[in-house]
Amino acid sequence: MREIVLDTETTGLDPFDTPAHRIVEIGAVELWNQVPTGKTYHQYINPGRDMPPEAFAVHGIGEEFLADKPRFAEIAQAFVEFIGEATLVIHNASFDMRFLNAELEWVGFPTLPTDRAIDTLAIARRRFPGSPASLDALCRRFGIDNSNRTLHGALLDSEILAEVYLELTGGRQPDFALAPQGQHGSGAASSGQAEWRPRPRSIPLPARLNDQDRAAHAAFVAELGDGAIWSRFD
Repeated sequence: MREIVLDTETTGLDPFDTPAHRIVEIGAVELWNQVPTGKTYHQYINPGRDMPPEAFAVHGIGEEFLADKPRFAEIAQAFVEFIGEATLVIHNASFDMRFLNAELEWVGFPTLPTDRAIDTLAIARRRFPGSPASLDALCRRFGIDNSNRTLHGALLDSEILAEVYLELTGGRQPDFALAPQGQHGSGAASSGQAEWRPRPRSIPLPARLNDQDRAAHAAFVAELGDGAIWSRFD
């Protein structure tokens, strides 16, 4: 199962303000069967309008830095191809989906169904009602190192969120590393790997008991007498 853990940075809180706020950075991390594949997507985006100084305070990026970056229309196709049909994993999904769908609609691309996104904020609130559910709070809860998160950054936040998501859904190795390997990326795998299931051994392992062990056990059972519980099932 392919999932994309995704984060955006924006110039404000609402893409439908006047003037509209825009996405200035997208970061995404690919998971395959809840294991990071190493494939990522990262893109800075020129919002196409002057931003007030406060828009740079959190993100640590400025208007001059974004001046030579592509507009969303120029990166939309590459972004859509990267996410493909994968499920999206987002912290506070309604916020990012609202911005992504606004940007996609403005450049003539189909929007993303809201039910395609898994909201890790909602999962955290269900699991830990009444407790802080920010990304930093969840890192503290799960012992995840977020010391590099001095400023928000979409790719770094996606990488951290991927670790948080795996903890929220059962730990960093939800299948105890028993899943067949070599299935990352495209999802292609040999039919033997895809259909692998645990089965009985064709040749049973030999017993490790010797005659002395059997005799000792029989003597022990005899000492218990006819009242031993297992004597009822002879």
